[in-house]
This record gives sequence, C-alpha cells and structure tokens, in this order.
Amino acid sequence: MNDYENMPDEQLVQLSLKDQDCFYYLMKRYETKILRYIKRLTTVSQEEAEDIIQEVFIKVYRNLNGFNRKLKFSSWIYRIAHNEIINQYRKTKLHSSIPLNIEDEANLIGSINDTIEINGAYENLENAEKVRQALAELPDKYREILVLRYLEDKSYDEISDILRKPPGTVATQINRAKANFKKIAKRHQLDKIVK
Repeated sequence: MNDYENMPDEQLVQLSLKDQDCFYYLMKRYETKILRYIKRLTTVSQEEAEDIIQEVFIKVYRNLNGFNRKLKFSSWIYRIAHNEIINQYRKTKLHSSIPLNIEDEANLIGSINDTIEINGAYENLENAEKVRQALAELPDKYREILVLRYLEDKSYDEISDILRKPPGTVATQINRAKANFKKIAKRHQLDKIVK
C-alpha cells in the first residue's frame, strides 16, 4: 500500500491498466484536489460536486488507455474535470460564484500584488466576501485561469495542457485576468489591498 502512495502518477496509470484496484490510489490522490477545483468554479452543493467528481473519475478510468504520457497526469485529470464542469454548466447553468476561504483570498490577492497587507480577522472576512464578488464578475475564462494559476498553483504549461491553449496565450490571459480583476476590485473597495 505504501509503495502505491509514493509512486509517480504515470507509474500508477500503467499499473491501473493492468490491475483496476490500483486506480483507487489515483482517485485518493486527486479526489480532494479535483473536488476543491469543482467547488471553486461552480456554485454546486457538496452532493452535486461529488456527482461531478464521480463522472470525472469514470471518464478518467474509461480513457486511461488514451492518456498521453507526454503530458502530466495532473494536467490530464484537470482537463477532464474542466470539461465535466462545462458539461454540467450547459445542463444546469450552475456556474457563477466561487466559494473562497480567507486563505484563498489572501493567496489570490498576494499573487496578483506580489505583496499583501491585510490586518485583522474581521477585515479578512469582509475582504474575502468582496474578493468573491469581484471574482464572480470576471468572465469565466479569466476566473478559471486565475483559479488554476493562483489557487490551484498550476504552472503555465499545466494550464496550457488543461485549457488546450498555447503557453503564450495563457500568459496573456493571466495578465488580462489580473488587470480585469484589479479594475473590478476597485469597485468593491479593495483598492487598499489590490494594487
């Protein structure tokens, strides 16, 4: 068991192709991350998010043979989750606000500013709500790219693989998303912390 937990993703994929019980370790490794990603990009309930993640893992398992080993497995599974979120959005229109906690809010603003100066727990809670509102106003493509980069901590190459966009386009969209977020943040009286 411990050997499986320490194996690289690609090796676990190969073992899962031969022994479906190994797939459990891939699921355990990504379950929390993908669930968090779904919750950050949608307004679905916990139960609906679990339904989406179940669909994601079914699609991952069915398509393991088609996994391109030139890509990172994490990028591939996020891509499948991205597509499933879009499918659910088309079916139910559940896309809109992103639930953030104080740590997420600080990470996002800190990453956009490169520095962050927020004082007091109350102010943090108030600012977290304002950041949520500002993010909800961003177009989906900008909101998702900020979530992937700053909340999911994905590299430009990983985002490129997930969104199927060239790395140069990813860099441009991140800069545009940050600029748009800063404009919206000013309307939400976040100009003291978003510079």
